[in-house]
Formats: sequence, structure tokens, C-alpha cells
Amino acid sequence: MNRNLTVHRTQTPTSFLVSLPNLIIDAGPAAARRFVEFFTANIHNPNTRAAYARAVSQFCAWCENRNLELERLQPVAIAAYVEEIGRLKSKQSVKQHLAAIRMLFDWLVVGQVIPVNPAASVRGPKYAVKRGKTPVLSPEDARRLLDSIDCSKLIGLRDRALIALMVYSFARISATVGMNVDDYYQNGKRCWLRLHEKGGKFHELPAHHKAEEYLDAYLRAAGIGDARKSPLFRTIPGRSGRVSEQRLNRKEALQMIKRRAKAAGLPANIGNHTFRATGITTYLLNGGSLENAQAIAGHESPRTTKLYDRTRDEITLEEVERIRI
Repeated sequence: MNRNLTVHRTQTPTSFLVSLPNLIIDAGPAAARRFVEFFTANIHNPNTRAAYARAVSQFCAWCENRNLELERLQPVAIAAYVEEIGRLKSKQSVKQHLAAIRMLFDWLVVGQVIPVNPAASVRGPKYAVKRGKTPVLSPEDARRLLDSIDCSKLIGLRDRALIALMVYSFARISATVGMNVDDYYQNGKRCWLRLHEKGGKFHELPAHHKAEEYLDAYLRAAGIGDARKSPLFRTIPGRSGRVSEQRLNRKEALQMIKRRAKAAGLPANIGNHTFRATGITTYLLNGGSLENAQAIAGHESPRTTKLYDRTRDEITLEEVERIRI
């Protein structure tokens, strides 16, 4: 019976249970052990783990349907798989699938399960993104959203602080909801933010005065300023008007953002990532440099930061409107 690999985003290496594909089981216990270690010891980010597990599971099922064996896999088989899924998936998705397969085989080679990586010479589709797809708010709309939140209640103070933190620090939603109270701290005369990023890295930067103002108001109202090791952004169950001990998760944050955007009359396609993109674009509009935007955002490459730059959107529209017929 084919036992496919299933991983959920919330799973951690210690809670991770693997149902091994037959392709791996048939290759012996060394392959099985190394396969499990690939997902538990090698991949630490839960989102990456879940995405790679889906890709690997689909590839293993494809191989099993064609009676292919792990030790006998050749580049031509990998190329055939890439070509086949390329007819069904986007180029970006195909590249992610190939990256997962290539990384798994590298891990198996290092563990001496197979002699060579059959995916090493296989090339995926060309895919280049010059402009991101994340919706961006104008500075006026971002201000309207923040001002529309009723801050007479604790939940409003929390929501305003969370959104403002992402806008003013370019923080990812995972880093934002992952913060503890002590990740907002005094450093000299200024308050600083400590953002925990992918791969166990952390990124520290001074807090914008508006983010500082909103965070202070939320912490005072929540009464959690002394609980330094506890979650910063927490759920507020029912109409209790009190924060719980439970950390707010990304899905709950997205639901809140959708609700706040609708109330402010803003587009329905706004998401968690909108505020990172909005902050970067506004910074560049006001004369900030791409290099410093990259540093604030914690991007490895300025090319990634450039994806968030929408400063030329209006210029492009103005130029198009010159076509007067």
C-alpha cells in the first residue's frame, strides 16, 4: 500500500510523524532513516517543511506509478516529471518542486544512500519576477486603515499595534506574531524590535516612533509588559476584553486584517504581506535608498526588495495616458 507523506504547517520536528512512501521503504532502512532526517533535522521552517513534503510526496507517487526504483533513478526520469507537472502547475510551483527533489537527493547522497543526485543536472523552467504581486496600499490608505480602528477597546489597540509594526518595520507576519514581549525592548534612549526570521536568524532594528506609540498603548492596556517571555500579540477570546495566554497565529491575523480593511472601505485582496510591501514602497517614495530598505527588511538580495517597489506604478500609468487617440 502506498503510504504518502503528509505534513502540516503547525508540525515541529519533535511532533513530526512521517508515513514513508514505498519508493523510500523499498530502498531499505538506511534510506528510510535518512528520509525522515531530511524533514526533521534538515528543514526547520514549518512552511518550507510542509511545501517540500507535498512536492516530495507527489514525486514519489509519480515514480511508484511507473515502477521506478530509488537507486535506479536517472536525470531523464526527473526531467520527464518536471515536464509533466509543468503542464499543470505554474513555473514558480515547478521550480519549488524541483528544488525539493534536488535537496532531498543531495541529502541522500551525503548519507551514502545513493551514489549521485539524479536531479542535479535537470533544469527547471525559466522564471523571473521583476514586480511583486502583493497588493500595496498608498500612504493615505494605510493611514486611513490605522485611523479607522476603534482603539477604545483592547482588541483595537492590539490590531493597530500589529498592523503598524509590520508597516513601520517591514516585518513579515510570521516574525510579527512570533514576537515575545521582550522582543520589544529599551536600548539606550530608543525602543528596538527583535524579529525572528527564517532559518533561526533574528533581525534587530529601532522602532519607528509611531510603532513605539501604538505598541506602548497596547502593552499598557493589556497589562503584559512584565511577562517578558510570553507572546506579544495574543488572542482576545469572545467579549472578555482580556488577552489570553494564546499567541495570535497568521490565519487569525489575516482574518483580522480582512475585517479591518473591509470596515475601512479598502480592497478585499489586502493580506498579511500587504503591509511589508506598503512600508517598503512608502519608504522608497520618500527618498529612502534601496540598500537601506533591504537592510530594514532583512532581505539577502536587493533584487528581492525591488519586488516590493511600486514607486513607478503611477509614472507608468502617466506615460501610458500619453497615448491620446
